[in-house]
Amino acid sequence: MSLLLSSVSGSKKMLSSLSSTISRLNLFYPKPSIPYSLSSCLKTLKPQPIIPRWSPLHSLSTHSTSRLSTSLKPQFETLVSKDDLVVLGIETSCDDTAAAVVRGNGEILSQVVSSQADLLAKYGGVAPKMAEEAHSQVIDQVVQEALDKANLTATNLSAVAVTIGPGLSLCLRVGVRKARKLAGSFNLPIIGIHHMEAHALVARLIEHELQFPFMALLISGGHNLLILAHDLGHYIQLGTTIDDAIGEAYDKTAKWLGLDMSRSGGPALEELAREGDAESIKFSTPMKQHKDCNFSYAGLKTQVRLAIESKNINAEIPISSASSQDRRSRADIAASFQRVAVLHLEERCDRAIEWARKIEPSIKHLVVSGGVASNQYVRARLDHVVKKNSLQLVCPPPKLCTDNGVMVAWTGIEHFCMGRFDPPPPADEHEDYMYDLRPRWPLGEEYAEGRSEARSLRTARIHPSLTSIIQASLQQQ
Repeated sequence: MSLLLSSVSGSKKMLSSLSSTISRLNLFYPKPSIPYSLSSCLKTLKPQPIIPRWSPLHSLSTHSTSRLSTSLKPQFETLVSKDDLVVLGIETSCDDTAAAVVRGNGEILSQVVSSQADLLAKYGGVAPKMAEEAHSQVIDQVVQEALDKANLTATNLSAVAVTIGPGLSLCLRVGVRKARKLAGSFNLPIIGIHHMEAHALVARLIEHELQFPFMALLISGGHNLLILAHDLGHYIQLGTTIDDAIGEAYDKTAKWLGLDMSRSGGPALEELAREGDAESIKFSTPMKQHKDCNFSYAGLKTQVRLAIESKNINAEIPISSASSQDRRSRADIAASFQRVAVLHLEERCDRAIEWARKIEPSIKHLVVSGGVASNQYVRARLDHVVKKNSLQLVCPPPKLCTDNGVMVAWTGIEHFCMGRFDPPPPADEHEDYMYDLRPRWPLGEEYAEGRSEARSLRTARIHPSLTSIIQASLQQQ
């Protein structure tokens, strides 16, 4: 792995700004008194001893102090191959409560997802407090069901992986609390996972030929992200969302058109769009004037809303009760919106591929993942872009594109094999323990030539990027 991103190479200022963060997170542990190693973990990499050196889950609480367990599980006293690892993944970043058990060889032993479709339909989107309560009600059952379906108990696990960001704080807390309780009770190492990295890396679970470097387009309800993945934990951000993500635009448009929101707006809108004329309404493609790779859907949403008003469409009347003429009008809007929304993706991807090849000429794959990657129209249009640029498109199956525990468990396995994990939490952890949650957590550093001139770009950060933390920790070893 390279020591630093090209955009921050040699930047003493950047490392200095991270020093307090690294210190706060206790990123480096002394070598444990019990020798343990996963030196055969990654057969394609140089063997290395596995010692916890990156601790994204550490609390800011003054009531607890970070410490290294001197009684780690017995299996860590001997060499363990990657294939022998068994990791539980827990995901609660937004509106689905998910857990899965995955082996290091890529075998998915179980996958459980509890949907909040009823709440989505009732509130027309995610209501954070309601979502938190829904997570809390089912988290124990979902985790236990994942273990039962895998025919395992917690004593059979090698580690627990859990999403710590980005996402909704109230929802993230439910998953992290459960993960720490389980890990503490059974003396298991714990791995904090970046939600967007998990969406990108799950493609490596299903496509064994997918090696670094590669590109990834991550598209969901909360994020649009274009990255160049140099290596595990080493990412360059080529483009990001400056206001609304494509998934949110799909959901809002579906709601305004009176579609069934019980399975989220995206699938319902894609289905209706097949009936419409995609050229009937001339929506403007977003950000034509900005020659970067960032995304904006706020303006397109406004165009859609005005078009709906001009057609006198009443969202209170469900699509199932609409007249044939009204249904045709709604279908035309849906198709026209989808065409322009995805055209925006195509244009940004085309430019990002050009940029990425300047940095890494050897890239061969574009990974497309996230909830919106389940959309067949999106896949078909992006496949056209990829073939035009002589690349290969890699899309996980739909059940691994939406939020799930498999992607969390697999990403945990990848990082665990590099020694990036925390020791078991205390079994008697205080109830007021302050979890290190990261609702706003960039994945990689921004590509210098791609900085957006759009004034609405969200720049506020709570945490340094995952990449910068890992690179700085490698620098100090």
